[in-house]
Amino acid sequence: MSSNSTYAPSREDFAALLDASYGENEAFEGSVVKGTVVAIEKDVAVIDIGLKTEGRVALKEFTGPGREQTLKVGDVVEVYLERVENALGEAVISRDKARREESWVKLEKAFEAKEKVEGVIFNQVKGGFTVDLDGAVAFLPRSQVDIRPIRDVGPLMNVTQPFEILKMDRRRGNIVVSRRTVLEESRAEQRHEIVANLEEGQIIDGTVKNITDYGAFVDLGGIDGLLHVTDIAWRRVNHPTEVLNIGQTVRVKIIKINHDTHRISLGMKQLQDDPWQGIEAKYPINSRIHGRVTNITDYGAFVELEAGIEGLIHVSEMSWTKKNVHPGKIVATSQEVDVQVLEVDPVKRRISLGLKQTLANPWEVFAQKYPVGAIVEGEVKNKTEFGLFIGLDGDVDGMVHLSDLDWKRPGEQVIEDYKKGDMVKAQVLDVDVEKERISLGVKQLAGDPFASTPNAAGGAEEGASSDIKKGAVVTCEVIEVKEGGIDVKITGTEFTAFIKRNELARDRGDQRAERFAVGEKVDARVTLFDRKARKVAVSIKALEVAEEKEAIAQFGSADSGASLGDILGAALKARETKKED
Repeated sequence: MSSNSTYAPSREDFAALLDASYGENEAFEGSVVKGTVVAIEKDVAVIDIGLKTEGRVALKEFTGPGREQTLKVGDVVEVYLERVENALGEAVISRDKARREESWVKLEKAFEAKEKVEGVIFNQVKGGFTVDLDGAVAFLPRSQVDIRPIRDVGPLMNVTQPFEILKMDRRRGNIVVSRRTVLEESRAEQRHEIVANLEEGQIIDGTVKNITDYGAFVDLGGIDGLLHVTDIAWRRVNHPTEVLNIGQTVRVKIIKINHDTHRISLGMKQLQDDPWQGIEAKYPINSRIHGRVTNITDYGAFVELEAGIEGLIHVSEMSWTKKNVHPGKIVATSQEVDVQVLEVDPVKRRISLGLKQTLANPWEVFAQKYPVGAIVEGEVKNKTEFGLFIGLDGDVDGMVHLSDLDWKRPGEQVIEDYKKGDMVKAQVLDVDVEKERISLGVKQLAGDPFASTPNAAGGAEEGASSDIKKGAVVTCEVIEVKEGGIDVKITGTEFTAFIKRNELARDRGDQRAERFAVGEKVDARVTLFDRKARKVAVSIKALEVAEEKEAIAQFGSADSGASLGDILGAALKARETKKED
């Protein structure tokens, strides 16, 4: 073979070279490659990536939220090679996919390093917004947009700003970001710096930023302090809106700073004189003053005595007679009232007031108007197991105990004759002003049958019981016949007694109750009359025995020659003659 001859490759060599060429090209597919813009035609850019043919990319892929189109011929750009050649013989390339691949790599590094990334909010979707992170699309939940809920997100759209990646899933292509955490971190740094320059006791101007039921939040120039409702004024403030408005500039005093939580407590009333200074001299005990009801609770009513000074009328000090009534039924909010100072505690900042003390004590009035022994009349208000409660003059109640209802019948039985609403007359037995008690008696109106009555000389003599004494002979009327004896009433009196069977006659054979009839009059001898125990007892047998002894003594003994019948007959005749006289 001569030295100047030309080498002609074999068919096998050509196939190997062709496979190698295609193998190199296939290695580019699915990766990001660099290319040069060789032409710009209408809405596409023609890019040479070093293959046999160029690829075309839509110009819109070079723009996006926060980016303007600046592409020109000769620029070197990165694109994603999807296929070396399509049906038209062109390379299939994409700028969006290249940027996305590039962004994912950067974002994963930032996520691992917990670094902030920049992005642009460009669209609103269900539950939040989409953010362009330089090619990669992330989801921004609505709760992560700002520290506080915002109504208008317009100013935040299409503006490059920092975000923090909360979650990434490359396999699913999901990225979740937060703008709120970035703001909180920045705010925390600012708060720390601001708090470091503040001191307790410092007086500063602020702006009312928000108002709640319990107070107002005041912006102190980048950090909020809480002005509690109780620190707005010395007087009672039911709601902060009574004094403050959002946007209002206020001068406050820093009461307390918590450097760990950056919480600041503020006060406005601390800038004014304390009205509780010298309070005891202002409101001495038992002094009467005029005030206005500011608040009513279950346990009483608060009365404003002056700006910043309130006292409490406890429910027990509101009325002499209305014991179990809600304070709201006695006084009303904003009502002007006269009260009496009961107690002043400057340490606890408490003043106890009384409303009823400014009114006459109805028990004292009653005692003066109705002394013991006076007769009163009232309505039955209530029945209890121990007596009746009667409504009396002056809106007070008196009680009739069971034992004071009737002289003869048990109180438990008599009380059943009464019902609520009945008008009852009674006698005043006792008035205890301190214990607020009035004792009444109904039976006393009828007079005590056992009582002694005064005589003209000022001494005591027997009243209804003047003829009743032990040993006296009385006439009785049978009112009921029973198996064991008879019930009788001593004529001319209210006294009743029960004569047992063995006291019905001297002779055993006559001791039969059935031989007596209701209405029949019989004579008997009083065997017991006890005023203290309120008991009276009579006996027919005792009378017969006494008469027999008297007859024997008067008319002779059994051995005088007269029979016992003669003697008893003479005694009986003498008694009948005495009755006629």
